[in-house]
Amino acid sequence: MKISVSWLCISMLLLSCGKNQSSEGNILSADKMQAVMWDFIQADAYTEFYLKKDSSKNASLQNAALQKKIFSIHKITKEDFYKSFDYYSSHSSDMRTILDSISAKAERQRSKMMERKYSPHPTKLSPQR
Repeated sequence: MKISVSWLCISMLLLSCGKNQSSEGNILSADKMQAVMWDFIQADAYTEFYLKKDSSKNASLQNAALQKKIFSIHKITKEDFYKSFDYYSSHSSDMRTILDSISAKAERQRSKMMERKYSPHPTKLSPQR
């Protein structure tokens, strides 16, 4: 009996200390949050660099539509996103990890774009006969 009571106490202690994001209720995992935030950044960049320059488009409405589409693609609600954003904002080390991942992804994309931009065209390198 002592062993089972001890085991129960240890289990309760581990469960209460191991409170994770899913126990917070509808908090997105760090990977999912990173993916959603990446898409938000891309949508904002698109709005800033293309839609705002097109006077025939309402950039704010277009951006809101893009955000709605992002929620749909990731199968989350606006409320889930903002609740998760608040959660990660109050857990700075977790948010830092997400932002570092986004920064690394952006750097990889920039590097790939630079490689494509400055790499010689394959047909121009082949010897002409």
